[in-house]
Amino acid sequence: MGPFRRIRDTFLVVLLVAVPFFFLRGSIRHPEEMHVIDRTLMVLSTPVEYVASALARGVSSLIGDYVWLVDVKADNNKLSYANAQLRARVSELVAVEAENKHLRNTLGLRDALRGEAVSAVVVSKNTTNYFRVTRVTLDTASPGVKPNLPVVAVGGVVGTVQRVAGEKIDVQLAVDSGFGVDVQVERTGARGFVRGTGNEGQYAVQVEFVQRDDEVDVGDLLLTSGYGCRFPKGIAVARVTKVVRKEFGIYQRVEAKPTVDFSRLDEVLIVMNDQDNCTPEKPVETAP
Repeated sequence: MGPFRRIRDTFLVVLLVAVPFFFLRGSIRHPEEMHVIDRTLMVLSTPVEYVASALARGVSSLIGDYVWLVDVKADNNKLSYANAQLRARVSELVAVEAENKHLRNTLGLRDALRGEAVSAVVVSKNTTNYFRVTRVTLDTASPGVKPNLPVVAVGGVVGTVQRVAGEKIDVQLAVDSGFGVDVQVERTGARGFVRGTGNEGQYAVQVEFVQRDDEVDVGDLLLTSGYGCRFPKGIAVARVTKVVRKEFGIYQRVEAKPTVDFSRLDEVLIVMNDQDNCTPEKPVETAP
């Protein structure tokens, strides 16, 4: 290190120590005791003090905001976690409420049938998109289950028992071309016969033998008539989707969609009726 650098460093140290001292000395003296140097130092120090004070306030505010944001983020994480827990709880309660409603509707249907009914759950179906046969398992063993017994759900008619193998039962759905049931229009009482279309592209049925002068409109609900002692009277079967009144002929063409959503079918009731010794029944109220 050369002598010049030593002199420079010594001067800077003295200056850095002396300047704050003189500034402090000038600021604590009474105004009448100040001389020219003190006043000059006060004038020069005012902008420096202002800038330093502003800078200190800015740094302090920045640090305070950062600490506040850190606390806010922590609180936000806690609230987000609590909110997620509440949402999960609400979803559970909604699912429980839906299940309770379904069970109440099923019990209401069982009571409305006014006869013995065996509950079963859907366990499988065939591989086509719009399946025609589904397999169910009985909740409790019932030796009285046999082919052709009616199968219903909360939405209405599901189909009939096709095959029985112990507790495993194949159910022929109402959309199968081999299914048929006598119906009447809820609004007008017009008669017809619902038969499955067997269409592999959609769940649909057709209504045969509807007189050309019978009043049937799109949206009409079709209910089981009770004739033939197969299904109890008044169970929803389908809702009319298309009506074509021909200029000639005895019957009009009517198409309908089943009231039961087969794609979401999970539980059914098998009605244990006696088709050989039955009597007309009053309408059964079911949810369309």
